[in-house]
Amino acid sequence: MGDLELLLPGEADVLVRGLRSFQLREMGSGGWNQQHENLEKLNMQAILDATASQGEPIQELLVTHGKIPTLVEELIAVEMWKQKVFPVLCRLEDFKPQNTFPIYMVLHHEASIINLLETAFFHKEVCESAEDTILDLVDYCHRKLTLLVAQSGHGGPPEEEESQYGTPMQELQKQAELMEFEIALKALSVLRYITDCVDRWAVLLSMGPAVEGWEPGPVASAHLSIPVPSLSLSTLSRMLSTHNLPCLLVELLEHSPWSRQEGGKLQQFESGRWQTVSPSEQQKLSKLDGQVWIALYNLLLSPEARARYCLTSFAKGQLLKLRAFLTDTLLDQLPNLADLQGFLAHLALTEAQPPKKDLVLEQIPEIWERLERENRGKWQAIAKHQLRHVFSPSEQELRLQARRWAETYRLDVLEAVAPEQPRCAYCNAEASKRCSRCQNEWYCCRECQVKHWEKHGKACVPAAQDDRAK
Repeated sequence: MGDLELLLPGEADVLVRGLRSFQLREMGSGGWNQQHENLEKLNMQAILDATASQGEPIQELLVTHGKIPTLVEELIAVEMWKQKVFPVLCRLEDFKPQNTFPIYMVLHHEASIINLLETAFFHKEVCESAEDTILDLVDYCHRKLTLLVAQSGHGGPPEEEESQYGTPMQELQKQAELMEFEIALKALSVLRYITDCVDRWAVLLSMGPAVEGWEPGPVASAHLSIPVPSLSLSTLSRMLSTHNLPCLLVELLEHSPWSRQEGGKLQQFESGRWQTVSPSEQQKLSKLDGQVWIALYNLLLSPEARARYCLTSFAKGQLLKLRAFLTDTLLDQLPNLADLQGFLAHLALTEAQPPKKDLVLEQIPEIWERLERENRGKWQAIAKHQLRHVFSPSEQELRLQARRWAETYRLDVLEAVAPEQPRCAYCNAEASKRCSRCQNEWYCCRECQVKHWEKHGKACVPAAQDDRAK
């Protein structure tokens, strides 16, 4: 598993075998917390394995033991908890927790799972092992990307600012908003990997092109003999007809929510933070823009997809907007897009298709509807149960949990999976000094550490006390 190991092979196998689904009212409980810690360990080990390029046993174990559907169900369950239960908790007048860390762990659970799925779905066999839950995952990604587009139309993602006023719950709501933006970007990567599983050219010779007169260029033709796993027709229909993902992806390119102008300088969101792009790098394709273009390429140039995508006048108008983005600079970086450029040139000369009215029988996702049906009318009861039994821990319970997290988040592992130099917890500049008490936070100078203490002290003191107890 690489030079730096968080888990031995036998330990990883045990943790993967033990993954299971939890009911909404169980989130934050002792058993749930143990599984969350296990997921974090698996997540960090998967990143270490991918970085070392020495095989990816975590992904193989998830496929072997059939646990991808379990992860998808847990992902959607915590998404529903955040939408249905968390707002109720925030409104409860008698809930004024001194420490919001247990609730934060539930909010962070979604980010942990989508990050693990992003690492795993890079491999096409994982898409097949998701079985019927691939439909639920497509719906999940669509919900996240729709919110991302809507958010970019209202001023972009929330800013990460120091909260000097407000209650701990209000601060937690702010953190949840910031986390939602990063989760949506991970969902974009997962969706792109799902589109990689569209059977691109297997039936090219037996099917006429959707746009008359267009034929694949030499880049596309080179893939004719490469076998690629196919998505089910229901999944394709879900992406193309139900959600019209090509048009949604065009909107993402137009709004580019991961880019912004700040103080007259271009910034892009990468590696979990906003980074200023130097003038010499501004023409370089960002990773997230690249994900969108590859997903569009897969969906529009696949014979299977083209045969099922209805190019209405609206879809045609949206897709033709792509021509303005297909510059020579972009084509130099992604030469395959020359075939997409040819497709769009022929699309501009063809008549739009009327909406199809065929009777279609297709499979539909069921996890969200099932969870909502099982818990409808119980949201307040779940919130009050968790208030009493889960989110009001004693000081001793908090210290025990802090010790377990300190063991999970080993500093050597965190530094190995960190994409770059640590950043100051207060001003986000490069940091070289670490908090001497808990060893968890980084700072660029003493002044920033003092300014951040009001917020950091809540987590630092229990962690430091626990270390001394050990």
